[in-house]
Amino acid sequence: MAPTSSLASTPWQYYVPLLLASPMALLVMSRLWRRYQARNACLRHQHFVITGGSSGIGRALARAVVRRGANVTLIARNMDRLEEAKIELLEEASSPEQAIHTLSADLTKGEAGEAVLTRGIEEAEQVCGPVDYLVNCAGSAISLRFDETPLAEFQRMMEVNYLSAVHATRAVLSGMKQRGSGSITFVSSVAGLMGVYGYTAYCPAKFALVGLAQSLRMEVKHRGIHVMVAFPPDTDTPGFVEEERTKPTETKLISATVGLWSADVVASSLLQDMLEGNVTSVQGLDGCMTMTLCAGMMPPSSLLEVVVQALTMGTLRIVGCLYLSHFYRLVARCAANREGSKKGS
Repeated sequence: MAPTSSLASTPWQYYVPLLLASPMALLVMSRLWRRYQARNACLRHQHFVITGGSSGIGRALARAVVRRGANVTLIARNMDRLEEAKIELLEEASSPEQAIHTLSADLTKGEAGEAVLTRGIEEAEQVCGPVDYLVNCAGSAISLRFDETPLAEFQRMMEVNYLSAVHATRAVLSGMKQRGSGSITFVSSVAGLMGVYGYTAYCPAKFALVGLAQSLRMEVKHRGIHVMVAFPPDTDTPGFVEEERTKPTETKLISATVGLWSADVVASSLLQDMLEGNVTSVQGLDGCMTMTLCAGMMPPSSLLEVVVQALTMGTLRIVGCLYLSHFYRLVARCAANREGSKKGS
């Protein structure tokens, strides 16, 4: 009788952790299983179309999928770089059956350019098969203070980073709808989640990609088409080297808090999230924190993600405000140093 009496007198709060532990364990195991399946997924005969694929993250992603047996179409403007990338990918191919196709096209053009792109995609499908994955990596950045940025650069940023993705997506979407399958990825940036000093032309274009991805996902999810948006950090690419030439000191100091990532690491993480069927892709602790803070009405990748965001949002809001306060102090300090230098001269 004593054990029964003891059991009856145990406070109900004692059982709460036990009741919560089981579903959390199931969510974690489900996530780990998805990661395992994606890591071991065979990409043989899968056709990846990668814009901006002649360099940077796009080229690194092309290497990653080719090693796993995929067929690849690279789209970029520079034909010489495309041919150079094609030779590299043929050497990386895991099978002689794999097809590597290149398409030189300006994705910023209007209807005429879109017609050329549509014909190019049709040719690519004859070589590599129906498009299974479209990854919109094409883009570039300019980093200048708002009043120092030429007006033409605001338009160019929207054309290169946003409209290029619109045109490429329109070229493949009808085929994906007909087949009832496909995956479209938009490569935004951490600067597509929060405004950053020196990116008044770049940030809006990357923010626009997020709105496009969310709206498109709502339109096509029921048609069997997956849409993901990626938020990579500063990545060691030729574009980043060019961007550094004009980048203000304040922007460099803010970016230094996250560090510089290699294109191969970013591409590997991007591919993993794509194959897992995630809705968003981020790298590193800072990326996860920023993504959580900016989640808002973004669709979640999993129930586990929702639980983690709900449990950490309050604390991360305080941490985020501390980061912002630090950034504003950096900006104020740099402004004071410039004023002091002017007075001294």
